[in-house]
Amino acid sequence: MQLLIVDDESHVVDRLATTIDWESIGIAQVYRAYSGHEALAVMEQFSIDIVITDIQMPGMSGLDLIARIRRDWSKTKCVLLSGYSDFQYAKEAIQNQVEDYLLKPVTEQELLDAVAKLRGKLFDEWEQILSVRNLTRTLNENMPLLKGNLLLELLQGAAWKEETLREKMSALALPDLYGQPCFLLLVRLEETFADYDYRGQSLIEYAIGNMAEELFNGTFRLWHTKDAHDYLIFVAAADERVEAGQRAMLFERTASQLQAAVKSYLKGSISVVASESGRFPRDVPDLYDGCVSAARKRVGSEQGLFMRVAGEAADGDVESLRCLYEPPTLIHLLEAGRWDGMAEKLERIFEELRNKSSSPHSQEHLLEVYFAVSSAYSYISHKNGQPLSDLIGEDYGKLTDGIPFRSVPHLQEWSLRVLQRLTEDRDREMKDSRSALIRAIHKFIDENLSQDVTLQSIADHVHMHPVYISKIYKLETGGNISDYIQQLRMEKAVYLLSNSREKTYEIAAMLGYQRPHSFNYAFKKHHGVTPQVYRDQQKKGAIGQ
Repeated sequence: MQLLIVDDESHVVDRLATTIDWESIGIAQVYRAYSGHEALAVMEQFSIDIVITDIQMPGMSGLDLIARIRRDWSKTKCVLLSGYSDFQYAKEAIQNQVEDYLLKPVTEQELLDAVAKLRGKLFDEWEQILSVRNLTRTLNENMPLLKGNLLLELLQGAAWKEETLREKMSALALPDLYGQPCFLLLVRLEETFADYDYRGQSLIEYAIGNMAEELFNGTFRLWHTKDAHDYLIFVAAADERVEAGQRAMLFERTASQLQAAVKSYLKGSISVVASESGRFPRDVPDLYDGCVSAARKRVGSEQGLFMRVAGEAADGDVESLRCLYEPPTLIHLLEAGRWDGMAEKLERIFEELRNKSSSPHSQEHLLEVYFAVSSAYSYISHKNGQPLSDLIGEDYGKLTDGIPFRSVPHLQEWSLRVLQRLTEDRDREMKDSRSALIRAIHKFIDENLSQDVTLQSIADHVHMHPVYISKIYKLETGGNISDYIQQLRMEKAVYLLSNSREKTYEIAAMLGYQRPHSFNYAFKKHHGVTPQVYRDQQKKGAIGQ
């Protein structure tokens, strides 16, 4: 669960954020804001569950901030802090559905008790939502399956006449989306749900669907299904009242809230891929393909990521190999980047092939597998913009010469060897992409340290979602972006204090601190003394030498 503390007095925010044991009551992350407008920017970037805000702030008061939160983030709980006991403030706070009203000076225990109470209330609300949805599912157990099957056909490119599709959707009580702009959301359940049995998995998937319905309700109309890769796929069409220019931002923000809600209330992790806008149903297959491709290339085997996507039986004497065509197909496994699943699929195929070795048509079956495997490798190679010859190297000549493998062991060894090359190639591509991203982030921070560098400004610069780059940065470096910024500022502060004559408030401005007090607090926390004391110590040391 995530908490935001807002106050125009930076030392108050920093003290409350760093000195109170928030983890003891289940708060995993504490964010800080020094004005109402800065708080809204944080709300846009992250899924905030509870906000603690001062009432008297320049520009936007705590009451104004809470009114905006009530309008745009109705699930977020708010606590108001004030040094004023005026009844009028309390009256306005109640009107804005403030959960608690605390008078300064407030003790740490009072804050912990207030936040713990709100955390419990949030859990109770979600339990009630999920319980009601479960009753609805029991009454309409067949309807979701029919809706999901129709959406699967559309995702796979089924071409229905407009009148026919509208009739089907109307019969299933689905909203009329024909010709409407829409987005696609891909949700992948991570390893935390892997040990669930079939019933448990089904309940989790159903709960996530209900959470999505609750979060998107009022702004988007949802329709979802489960595809061949075990991804949950949501089609979302914005309500007509939502301004066109706000739809993409609102869609991504709500999708991020879904990811955070699953972690908080279902105790598990999901990866989320959000598409760009398209037209229903014309663009749905392409949006779907783009999301699956992004999950394979950019998310891969990492857990809990969030990213935005910018921009296939015969009669006769010879029986087909059943395993070769059972879902998920070879192409589906390669598209999803499920390398272990691909290896297991090949093992089953070759086991069936060995069982047919005594058949008079064994060479036919060997040829069938040869064509299917080489076709799948050709498909995924070309879809990734890579020549097949680069992928399989010297074996490419055997394909161009039309010389198939003469035995099952030889074909199996070749298939697994190419799969290994493909896996290594994708891993190298992902690693190179992430290394380039880290370099771009560091370069931007270094060049803009004198500005108020934020996660959002970095995300805008690299054209990626802030949650995604924050997660990737942590995975690649082991630290947080904020820690890198702070460390860089402290290193430059030491250099400037030791080698320049600028006053401390001038150095603070050069390092991007909006208030000298914030610079003094940060420097003392890092070095144990204030900037001026540090400078005086350096001068004394130089004289002593």
